Amino acid sequence: MQQKKKLMSLIEHNLMTLEKMMDYNYEQGIKLFRISSDIIPFGSDFEVNDLDWVTLFEPLFNKIGCKINQYNIRVSMHPGQYTVLNSPRQDVVDRALNDLKYHTLFLDSLGVQQESKIILHVGGVYNDKPLAIEKFVSVYKQLDKNIKKRLVIENDDVSYTIKDVLELSSRIDIPVVYDNLHYRLNNDGNIHPDSYWISKAKCTWGGKGWSCKSPLFTATDRC
Repeated sequence: MQQKKKLMSLIEHNLMTLEKMMDYNYEQGIKLFRISSDIIPFGSDFEVNDLDWVTLFEPLFNKIGCKINQYNIRVSMHPGQYTVLNSPRQDVVDRALNDLKYHTLFLDSLGVQQESKIILHVGGVYNDKPLAIEKFVSVYKQLDKNIKKRLVIENDDVSYTIKDVLELSSRIDIPVVYDNLHYRLNNDGNIHPDSYWISKAKCTWGGKGWSCKSPLFTATDRC
């Protein structure tokens, strides 16, 4: 019982801090904000944290979500390096799936629009990059549709270049985020200005008014 009280206290503190951050961002004209994955302690471990935090803190979620929408701030979340969908170990994949469920539930609880995304790296290579990509495709196709609506993929600094990610996007129709710092470290010598890759990434965000032609691509209000 004492542990649950402590957990509830931490969640309340974190959410109230998030609300203050949204107020600050609005005052400073900041329109993009990454929410920490740790905002709900043990959020993806449904055995350790078995609280119904969505219901317990529903009024606070509504208040924060209304501010985010009214302030026109786009929020995102970025699961950590251990959230790997293409791992050859099923237990790792299962934990990754739980982590994506948690992140999706959190953003949905805020009532923010689908433009607020969960950014994910493709994962490891495991000595066979083509096979690792196929594993990602297979697991992705089985994801819940609510997760797919939120999920975008990003190039990383070791394993998957922006070109790799764009090619993967063309197969499974998932939006891409371009990280210019990762690109500096991992580019296969395929050097283009940032504007080039940004325009390519834009083309993966269908339905947003962009028209792109390239062989790489297939083209709540609670307040």
